[in-house]
Amino acid sequence: MPTPTKGPRLGGGPAHERLLLANLAAQLFTHKSITTTQTRAKRMQPLAERMITFAKRGDLASRRRVLQTITDKGVVHTLFTEIAPVVAERKGGYTRITKIGNRKGDNAAMVVIELVLEPLTAGQATVREAEAATARASRDNQSAAEAAAEKAEDAKAAGDAEAAVDAAAEAEAAAEAEGTADAKAAAEVAEEAAGDAVDGKK
Repeated sequence: MPTPTKGPRLGGGPAHERLLLANLAAQLFTHKSITTTQTRAKRMQPLAERMITFAKRGDLASRRRVLQTITDKGVVHTLFTEIAPVVAERKGGYTRITKIGNRKGDNAAMVVIELVLEPLTAGQATVREAEAATARASRDNQSAAEAAAEKAEDAKAAGDAEAAVDAAAEAEAAAEAEGTADAKAAAEVAEEAAGDAVDGKK
């Protein structure tokens, strides 16, 4: 029998271990919190978080991928419709492990593993909003550079050198504000169009 690479094997064999971890994950998604041994919780945590990541995608392929591991359609439905929307804003860390002492009898370390369903803190929400605003501003500035480049091309075609030069200046300002390769390329196109328009006027 092959030797496991992540600590002692759970169960009698590899197939038994996969089923054991899948059942633990299903119980976690059903009850939102379960008590188990520390070894089982740590081995199950990556599997559960990966299933949640698939659920956040929400497409049919992801649902079928989860059903390969968790065969209970009711649990998968709960995962996709109830759990995934709650953790949609989180980028990871969907579960939490809390130690609760040792078990009587065999003295095994026991833990509670639970889903982190609390909303993000105000600080985290502010950071997300700032990131979204930066992304929107980036798209707007890039669009402004491209629009100015198109304006310069139109002015060149119309033979209006002054309008082409003004459009090139607008494109350059937008490219400096954004700093992306696409915006810089648009500014270069606008500058070439303005140069051609000035040369044509001469």
